[in-house]
Amino acid sequence: MKKARVVVADDHPITLAGLRALIEAHADFELVAEATSGPLALSAILSAKPDLAVLDISLPQMNGIMLARHLAKECPSVGVIALTSREDRSYLDQALEAGVRGYVLKKSTAACLIQALRGVLVGGLYIDPAIDGEWMQESRGKPSAKARGAPGLTARETEVLKLVARGLTGKEIASRLALGGKSIETYRARGAAKIGAKSRSEIVRYAALRGWLADV
Repeated sequence: MKKARVVVADDHPITLAGLRALIEAHADFELVAEATSGPLALSAILSAKPDLAVLDISLPQMNGIMLARHLAKECPSVGVIALTSREDRSYLDQALEAGVRGYVLKKSTAACLIQALRGVLVGGLYIDPAIDGEWMQESRGKPSAKARGAPGLTARETEVLKLVARGLTGKEIASRLALGGKSIETYRARGAAKIGAKSRSEIVRYAALRGWLADV
């Protein structure tokens, strides 16, 4: 069985040691690098090119959200999981906008992080259960595209939005669907307008409500 290669980054030695022990305790993962700051993590990830990266949001010198933005441009194939003590949903939205595919609270169990790693590895999205319910409830409180009388999504718009919600970049989507980058942007823009989404995090919320992410 091929092991998924993982980089972890946290500036607290005890937390870093715990992450190391957790990764090494599971046969389907291989820890390939550790870092204690944002710049060191970026360097390690660009060098090691792992499958997954677990990043503390509060990393010094370059926080986890800033780092995720860099990775989305320079190493988009890496599945980024944010590890944080922040339960404020504004941080979750920022993380999703930056391209983060997993959001795990430090107070959660080790099993949550492993579940996030495995889900993100196969293209899924993982949001910590402690905040997922409220996040979804907040989404349900907003008027739906159908309620506003928006026309239905075409099959291609749906396909593109699903991939956007799963964290793929425009370049990755274009490659997967064998389409040009401009076509992808057009489908994304049209689809987002129809569902009333003005940001990636709103596309993710819509996808979650529609059950597009539930099969991972």
